[in-house]
Amino acid sequence: MQLLERNYRTPGRGGGEIDLIMRERDGTVVFVEVRSRSSGAFGGAGSSIGAAKQQRVVYAARHYLLRHASPPPCRFDAVLLEQSVQWLKAAFDAQ
Repeated sequence: MQLLERNYRTPGRGGGEIDLIMRERDGTVVFVEVRSRSSGAFGGAGSSIGAAKQQRVVYAARHYLLRHASPPPCRFDAVLLEQSVQWLKAAFDAQ
């Protein structure tokens, strides 16, 4: 994948932020949320991507896609850093 943006933020307060924006070879834009936890005691890194966090990522993705006359296909992935690295494709949907 090709890196397009790192730490993309919407302007103003209360907006969203996306850790990585990547593009697949087929043109799909991938919005990546990176989460790390040193312990799985409270559900681990994956459980820290709750509904509110997903909404902020989706908000920022919509803002980013306004740049495109015709929005490309996209998806939301998560990279979880715990004892190992786990890349979850299509970790959540824009709803």
